[in-house]
Amino acid sequence: MNEVQDLADLRELITRARVVLWDFDGPICRLFAGHSAEHVSGGLVKWLESRGRRDLLTGPERGSSDPQVVLHAVSRRHPDSDLLAELEERLTQEELRAVATAMPTAYADPLIRTLTALGMGQAVTTNNSPRTVTAYMAGRGLTSCFAPHVYGRTPGLRHLKPHPQLLNRALRAMDCDPGSALVIGDAPSDFRAAREAGVPFLGYARDERKEKALRREGASLTVNSLETVLRVARGQA
Repeated sequence: MNEVQDLADLRELITRARVVLWDFDGPICRLFAGHSAEHVSGGLVKWLESRGRRDLLTGPERGSSDPQVVLHAVSRRHPDSDLLAELEERLTQEELRAVATAMPTAYADPLIRTLTALGMGQAVTTNNSPRTVTAYMAGRGLTSCFAPHVYGRTPGLRHLKPHPQLLNRALRAMDCDPGSALVIGDAPSDFRAAREAGVPFLGYARDERKEKALRREGASLTVNSLETVLRVARGQA
């Protein structure tokens, strides 16, 4: 890794961006830091089994610690159903419970406030419920940095990331062309959505596993801490 070149590339990304599109769970906070995602996923699986719909999940899906995996599996195999709508609402309620114990990502809050002070527009584009994001932002005093630009999970679930629709909605609402925006995300699905929408991408990888996944997908610029981004935004690096 060429750290000097990476820093120059990061400066260029920040300088060029008029709007920043944030993923939520990861770059802004660890939503399930105190309310186990594995427990939530297991609860969704048990609920499906109680409804006699164990058949909607494969073995690996039933064992996944990611509740989004369970939701997406049912969306693919039983779309536009009352069952899917109820499952999605159950996940939303679990996310809302998780907000109380979510852990803010280091340097995310000051970075968000700094970008606002610099006059940059910001939006959240996430596969989580927009109600969850709104509740979290209210608790952190960040609502004014994003409102009304929170774009999250919608009924039907067809257009969640890696589909670019959430990003495109945000860009249209903020009257911003893709080249003047920046996506900050921590998952391959974030990168694929950004690539499809034509938006430059900055990967946030809090550990080596996340970084390797982003690099394999093709993300060329990642940071392990938002402190570097904050320093660049403040003109300190």
